[in-house]
Amino acid sequence: MSENRFLRFRATFAKTAAMRYTGHLDLHRAWERAFRRAGLPLAYSQGFHPQPKINLAAALPLGITSECEVGDFWLEQDLPLETIATALEAALPPGIRLLKIESVAPSAPALQTQLRAAEYEITLLDSPADLDAKIGDILQASSLPRQRRGRDYDLRPLIEALERLADDAEGRPRLLARLTAREAATGRPEEIVAALGLPIEAARIRRVRLIF
Repeated sequence: MSENRFLRFRATFAKTAAMRYTGHLDLHRAWERAFRRAGLPLAYSQGFHPQPKINLAAALPLGITSECEVGDFWLEQDLPLETIATALEAALPPGIRLLKIESVAPSAPALQTQLRAAEYEITLLDSPADLDAKIGDILQASSLPRQRRGRDYDLRPLIEALERLADDAEGRPRLLARLTAREAATGRPEEIVAALGLPIEAARIRRVRLIF
């Protein structure tokens, strides 16, 4: 079958605590295994090393959960959305919860090219007394030099918004951070925690929205 005849579908899913430390490539493999277990006709690329036609919108840093992950996949035949959803729900591993399945035009742009920003809910397990002042310092800073994988970059222009939410049920402070998520310009929520002067172990981070 020619690749332009494959049917394209989009899944919205949650990545929960059971898969918090599962990396992007392993998450990709988990989806491929789920399609196999479900007996769904997942399409593969052509050539000497066929790859499953699965396209996840954005890698999620280790240790972070999500309620809004999005991935496109292609099938070799058209099936009702209810059939796909039912089969996947029974086959997905603990830690992935399917939220929605929808059809997508085969010619639609790749997810990664459409992603603009992501929102994260940050719950602080160990809150500094001057939290509001530190948030203000971050927002008023002209630059926030950081280094990742040996390369210097400025975190400040990647922060689109940072605000306090109501404390959680246990009285712990919560923040909402909206960070740029374009290619070569992606803000990382753990760096927000570091900018507050806290170790990453002092926070729980959950991605709550992808903005396309």
